[in-house]
Amino acid sequence: MKLPEPARLKPPDVVALGAHGMRTRPVRAVLSALGIAIGVAAMVAVLAIPASGAQALHDRLAALGTNLLTAGPGQTLFGKNAVLPDDAVPMAKRVGPVRAAAGTGTTSASVRRSDKIAPDDTSGLAVYAARPDLLAVLGGKVRAGAFLAAGNQDYPVTVLGSQAAARLGIDHIDPARPPQVLIGTQWFTVVGILAPMPLAPEVERSVLVGWDVAKRLLEFDGHPSTVYVRTEESSVDAVRSVLAATLNPQAPNEVQVRRPSDALAAQKLTDTTYSALFLGLGGVALLVGGVGVANTMVISVLERRREIGLRRALGATKRQIRGQFLAESVLLSGLGGLAGGLAG
Repeated sequence: MKLPEPARLKPPDVVALGAHGMRTRPVRAVLSALGIAIGVAAMVAVLAIPASGAQALHDRLAALGTNLLTAGPGQTLFGKNAVLPDDAVPMAKRVGPVRAAAGTGTTSASVRRSDKIAPDDTSGLAVYAARPDLLAVLGGKVRAGAFLAAGNQDYPVTVLGSQAAARLGIDHIDPARPPQVLIGTQWFTVVGILAPMPLAPEVERSVLVGWDVAKRLLEFDGHPSTVYVRTEESSVDAVRSVLAATLNPQAPNEVQVRRPSDALAAQKLTDTTYSALFLGLGGVALLVGGVGVANTMVISVLERRREIGLRRALGATKRQIRGQFLAESVLLSGLGGLAGGLAG
């Protein structure tokens, strides 16, 4: 007598059998899926945070511009501080791919909120001489008031960087009664407060005054201490290679040229190292969840040997038994992965 061929289980039947195994042991199923969910959530979060950070950095650099170069004096052959020529800024503008250039000059004056404060208490702020074209070259914005203009270059007015304003306790400007700060021995009227400028942190911590008034009242020697250059995007490296010789043809080795956006990129690279560590921790969590599911399925097989024997006696094949437990494990992993993905 020939035995009948065992019936083939359709995919919906296999899924139903797997779901039945989960329903009969809900607590174990929930705990197993939770292990997977935690691992997947950790993986998603760890991957998403560096990705969002990289995109934020990209957007930030796109807004600020990666085509900004800065040049300043270095050291002479005898170890003394070098000095840039007076015409360094006009010389930089002669380079073909250069769109715009501006400079700042360091003064020896200190800035105070009141004459009751000791002259040596500078709060870490510097006083720089600047011209009206500086803000456009840096791509900065004025948070309150206005920037230096051609009409007030000879008058004692000043513009505060964002950090300088915070340290001096000035957060707004009243046009009727603008605040004043003591620079050296001269009172200057604050006409503007700048927004943060990540590519020029030295400007954030500075107080800007007109170039001519700095010469007249603050004993400024007229030599720029920093030259800011905006170039064509495709010519940044070419301009960087000739900028030192252009600013100081007599001693190009005494000029230091850098690209501020490189510092932001290096900072992001440091953050990526920590992201890799978190990614490894997320992988370990996911591995633990996977081992938990495997352990659950092994125990489930051992506990359900009677059920397996009964089904075998009724004609179920080994393949169908394997399909049942495989479907159960896939459902556990799928539900845990879905929950973890949503949580992440």
